[in-house]
Amino acid sequence: MKKDCLEIVRSKCESCTGCALAKTRKNVVFSDGNPSTAKIVLIGEAPGEMEDETGRPFVGRAGQLLNEFLSNAGISRDEDVYIINTVKCRPPENRVPTEEEQSACRKFLNAQIDIINPRAIVLCGATALKTFVQLDKKQTISKVRGQWMTINVDGKDYRAITIFHPSYLLRNNSMADGSPRRLMQEDLANIKNEILPDIDHSMDSNDVVFMESREIAMV
Repeated sequence: MKKDCLEIVRSKCESCTGCALAKTRKNVVFSDGNPSTAKIVLIGEAPGEMEDETGRPFVGRAGQLLNEFLSNAGISRDEDVYIINTVKCRPPENRVPTEEEQSACRKFLNAQIDIINPRAIVLCGATALKTFVQLDKKQTISKVRGQWMTINVDGKDYRAITIFHPSYLLRNNSMADGSPRRLMQEDLANIKNEILPDIDHSMDSNDVVFMESREIAMV
């Protein structure tokens, strides 16, 4: 049912000409992840060059780093997370999307959240955070990341938390205490414990096949 509803939204999104980004895109970058099993909606900023080429979010260098951090935290990108962006088309030169562009895409973003109905929303980076939360000048992402909050999407409240965008981590390689990468590690561990305590990905499919073959051999 979720997949069917999302396909309707995708179809409308792919024919959208609501802002100037429709003129320069190669592909609409709608989402990634399994909507039937995802418990978390992760929202990034906007598609980049690789995403525009493939039609999938977070597939470039930043996406590969995100995959590594998710895996290390015991969070499955394929099963636990439904990934979207504040806008569905790549802004030229990978610039930050304008308020007008975000506004044109907001109905699709809200519809995806409503259909998935996640246990939590992860706001990945400052742009995603500012889409839902008004910040004063003293509130930087470094000060609000890792803190649970409640955000409202079309009249419904969701638990939400902010993490660093992985593109920022590409410029910060240290894993020392208090470093952005260490904080990212801690935030994802927090998300896993709070939102996915009942899900264990410690055994991959190969482990399962191996155990089943052993059980058959022992019969």
